[in-house]
Amino acid sequence: MSDLGLGMYTLTEASKLLGGVQVRSLNRWLYGYSYPYDSREAGLRRHSAPLWTPQYDPSVYGEKVIGFHDLLEVRIVREFVHAGLPLIVIRKCLERARQVFGAQYPLSTQRFVTDGETILHEAKQAANDEEDGKLLDLRTMQYKFKAIIKPSLYAGIEYLGLQAHRWYPEGPRGHVVVDPAVSFGHPTVRGTGVPTKTLYASYLAEGKDRSRVARLFVVSTRDVVAAVKFEGKLRKVA
Repeated sequence: MSDLGLGMYTLTEASKLLGGVQVRSLNRWLYGYSYPYDSREAGLRRHSAPLWTPQYDPSVYGEKVIGFHDLLEVRIVREFVHAGLPLIVIRKCLERARQVFGAQYPLSTQRFVTDGETILHEAKQAANDEEDGKLLDLRTMQYKFKAIIKPSLYAGIEYLGLQAHRWYPEGPRGHVVVDPAVSFGHPTVRGTGVPTKTLYASYLAEGKDRSRVARLFVVSTRDVVAAVKFEGKLRKVA
């Protein structure tokens, strides 16, 4: 199968696009991790599986890269983690949502916005069964869930049917778009197909002459300004 149209991002690029999610966290969520499980015996470790299998196999590409749908799913997982939801609940939530919605990437589907609370309830119950009831109170978790999964979180995502098609990271009226079918999914200026990083590099090379850069790439000066501002923000993300 061709990789065209899937988007491709290194973990560092994904970290910046997602506002500074730690690369270490992306590694843990997407590739799993090992941890010691018996303090009495050194060397005994367990492996925690990834939350899902990323779109790209690192053994094929020689490095860890992820696709557009991975990127959007991680964006939602980040919000769960920030709200204090345990990873075991997030994992169960993903498993249950895949079953109910029949989608490989369920968190970024439109159905999850309306049906997610039911999925969380079922996921929490399943996780509780495994953890002997040690998890957070369901009412507290659902309160947090309602604060996370709301239309504004999905406002920048454009759908084709129920599946995410492209993403406007600065909101639906923003000038920058992340489209997996254009420039390998790297941010471009809306309606032009010109990567924001290309305009930014040219802006610096041309002595910050916005008008000259606009003429070179046959875009508006407003497009150049939008690209420069966006790339400036990315470079400020640790």
